[in-house]
Amino acid sequence: MVSLNPVRILKNEAEEDKAELARMSSFIGAIAIGELVKSTLGPKGMDKILISSGRSYGQVEVTNDGATILKSVGVDNPAAKILVDMSKVQDDEVGDGTTSVTVLASELLKEAEKLVEQKIHPQVIIAGWRKAVDVARKALRDFSMDNSADSERFREDLMNIARTTLSSKILSQHKEYFSKLAVDAILRLKGSGELSAIQIIKKKGGTLEESFLDEGFLLDKKVGVHQPKRIENAKILIANTPMDTDKIKVFGSHIKVDSMAKIAELESAEKEKMKDKVGKILKHNCNVFINRQLIYNYPEQLFADAGVAAIEHADFDGIERLALVTGGEIVSTFDNPELVKLGTCDVIEEIMIGEDLLLRFSGVALGEACTIVIRGATQQIIDEADRSLHDALCVLAATVKESRIVYGGGCSEMLMAVAVQEAAAKTPGKEAVAMEAFARALQQLPTIIADNAGYDSAELVSELRAAHANDSKSTKGLNMDKGEVGDMKTLGITESFVVKRQVLLSASEAAEMILRVDNIIKAAPRRRVEDRGHC
Repeated sequence: MVSLNPVRILKNEAEEDKAELARMSSFIGAIAIGELVKSTLGPKGMDKILISSGRSYGQVEVTNDGATILKSVGVDNPAAKILVDMSKVQDDEVGDGTTSVTVLASELLKEAEKLVEQKIHPQVIIAGWRKAVDVARKALRDFSMDNSADSERFREDLMNIARTTLSSKILSQHKEYFSKLAVDAILRLKGSGELSAIQIIKKKGGTLEESFLDEGFLLDKKVGVHQPKRIENAKILIANTPMDTDKIKVFGSHIKVDSMAKIAELESAEKEKMKDKVGKILKHNCNVFINRQLIYNYPEQLFADAGVAAIEHADFDGIERLALVTGGEIVSTFDNPELVKLGTCDVIEEIMIGEDLLLRFSGVALGEACTIVIRGATQQIIDEADRSLHDALCVLAATVKESRIVYGGGCSEMLMAVAVQEAAAKTPGKEAVAMEAFARALQQLPTIIADNAGYDSAELVSELRAAHANDSKSTKGLNMDKGEVGDMKTLGITESFVVKRQVLLSASEAAEMILRVDNIIKAAPRRRVEDRGHC
């Protein structure tokens, strides 16, 4: 009798998980990621402490921002990585809803796991989900409102959206103050949505309430020695060029000289070269020179003699933003002054924030440019306030472009869930079971929000479901301050339609992708050194 060895196709150390095992591995990884961020959802969500390892060992971040948490957690499971990438996309696209999208995808996969155990094929589940997404999306759109025609009502909508976004963040205690600050900054953009015109500067010291909006551009730098501290009608040349003496930069070069005089000649030649470069810069008729790189003592002295304010080592993000708001260009060569576009502003002056001196550029070419200065007791508080404010600004910018709004507090999710359940009741076949599972996953979001606040989620969510089942236009949601079902319209708990739509679509697409998996193949690791013993 001949014994047959199994045929192995993959390399020796490659691994393969098939069918049920692969699917279970995917489900477990994705559900674990959802469980990790679940407790941060909603206005009463908890924070996580993230401690970094490696080079920045011991650096501590305290946050409840889903994208920040998932970005910092190293995951090895492929399905978990899909959810991490999805939360990053949500953060980049609309700024908020990063936790919601991860939790919804995770809950969908929990429901899918139960259906697969009942021997319902993944493709049937996916077909049911797709019908559910269409129904939910239509219900959400029909429920949304657009007040952009009335500027007063639209401003109030933006204020409500900012309050709702900030209510789950560290800024919740000061949400009125920061909501006004964020809305004022966004409305200055006049609908352009150019968020790079809003600069955020973080300064330790003071309290969060001492943060403010400055209607100019602030650069966290000082003017050089013996140079004018205030410049009116500034013509700004923005550059990225080395302003040290042009040393010979050939590796390993040696110069032999037979006297000290020859060294002096070399030094004076270098000085002349730098003097020529400064001369070329001055031909541009600028009265302010801002360089990304260092400016050494000799060129700084030459600029001071010419009455030009020289600012060195402006970070690249700062210099790109400065070029944008002053209408200038970043240059590296100075042979054609007539082709270079200078930046302009009315006044450049030094101001003091805390104990630091900064430069304020007032009356810049891009009138909508402004700077938000965030103050706070510790670096962790300031960083988290920055993340919270960034989320609010992104959501507001998205709302200005797509001005529809919906109600929050679990109202939109329950509305979609009820619509999907009604559609499932009219759908024949197994797809109806998948649609019901989709509706249950949507209902989990208000359930988790209530759980995180320590309320009786079963009672609250059943009350909320009944309110929406009895009235398809109901604006009922969860009032987290009192732990009861309340009217979101009266309470002003408003969210952006774009954010909600993105959460629905991203979560269902990511869950669908993970559900399709029936095989996980890990490639064999590459060898660092080839074994050359055998030819």
